[in-house]
Amino acid sequence: MVSTRRWGRVVGLMVAATGLVAVSFGPASPHASAARHDTAPAASSSTRSTAPSSAPSVAAAGTERTADVALRYGSAGRSWSQEIRSPGSSYVKVHFAALKLVGNDRVTVASPDRREVHTYYADRSRGSDYTEHGDAGFAALSIDGDTAVVTLHATGARDADRLARRGYGVEIDTYFRGLDATERAVRAPSPKSVCGSDARRDVACYQTSHPVEYARGNAVARQLLRGTGHCTAWRVGNTNRMLTNQHCMESEADLRSSEFQFDYQCATCGGNNPRPGTKVSGQQLLKLSGLNALDYALFSVNSFEKIQQFGTLYLEPRTPKAGERIYIPGHGDTKPKRLSVYEESQGGATCKIDTVSSGVNTGYRCDTSGGNSGSPVLAASSHKVIALHHLGGCPNWGTRISLVYDQIKGDIDNNQPPQAAAR
Repeated sequence: MVSTRRWGRVVGLMVAATGLVAVSFGPASPHASAARHDTAPAASSSTRSTAPSSAPSVAAAGTERTADVALRYGSAGRSWSQEIRSPGSSYVKVHFAALKLVGNDRVTVASPDRREVHTYYADRSRGSDYTEHGDAGFAALSIDGDTAVVTLHATGARDADRLARRGYGVEIDTYFRGLDATERAVRAPSPKSVCGSDARRDVACYQTSHPVEYARGNAVARQLLRGTGHCTAWRVGNTNRMLTNQHCMESEADLRSSEFQFDYQCATCGGNNPRPGTKVSGQQLLKLSGLNALDYALFSVNSFEKIQQFGTLYLEPRTPKAGERIYIPGHGDTKPKRLSVYEESQGGATCKIDTVSSGVNTGYRCDTSGGNSGSPVLAASSHKVIALHHLGGCPNWGTRISLVYDQIKGDIDNNQPPQAAAR
């Protein structure tokens, strides 16, 4: 039996069937609200500021949509599926209001081609990472693309009618969907942190010409915050520690609602062929600065063993030098990881420190954009981090890492092994 109920432009279905039933949701208005907006710094790309003049903010990645979908045990077969589709969306992240399963039965949330598969049990500790959003339910890790297939798998024959009367099955109350290219353009009509021409390129473009810069970028991840905002985060030191901006993680609730995607980068230069990457959730918020202070958040993640393969970054707690070469890996505009190596064009002037010190910041004209918040700024001389990017405006600005290090040095292991320094 299938019943429908309308929520504005959203159609919800109650499903208790074999096979696959699709629920397609129309695109949201480009002006639909996100958890936080992506206000850009006030200075234009041609303005040569001598000090930061605006507050940092989280870039918009998507919107939350209401659904009323139930997936029940069927009378035949061993699996029953529901497709959640939002045409053109860049990701779909499903939120479960309830998950009541028999024994070792499980639910998977997967992409149609199964490049990504996240698995959940009645006991959440047994399955994939998940995020929490201030209610009794939880959200699965996101699926890249506009379709997520939710499947209930039974390990044996089930009495569907009896289980339905007892409330067994899956209830999906909302989902998050990523903005499409048109919506992103409406929300951010000009790249206000791109200084002149945008010289950023896929990290794969530098694998041969700048192998160390390419390798250091592996430790950088895309952060999806509350299902609707995005920033950049990265591993620091030898243990389970990561850094981003405080304005990207203001509380434990922000951490619990965040997921981090490593290895989200194109396989070839300009190929528009990003890997699915490895996604993990936040574990513990360890230290937090004030928003008007150093703007950093130090935290740990779940499933740390899954991301160790991507390496880590180390801090160089010193004052930047005027004119020294720098580079920035990050996830501006929610895109696969890119590197800022040059200021204007490939082979031209390299990124460098323009303003050594302005308050707690150091300034540079290395290109960034919404979503680069939290990116590491690395010195080319040592390939260590000397600033934490957090403001745009041309010049763009990063908190000097020497100030951050003074506050977190007891919480990280910043001792770089000799073999790691050589790579």
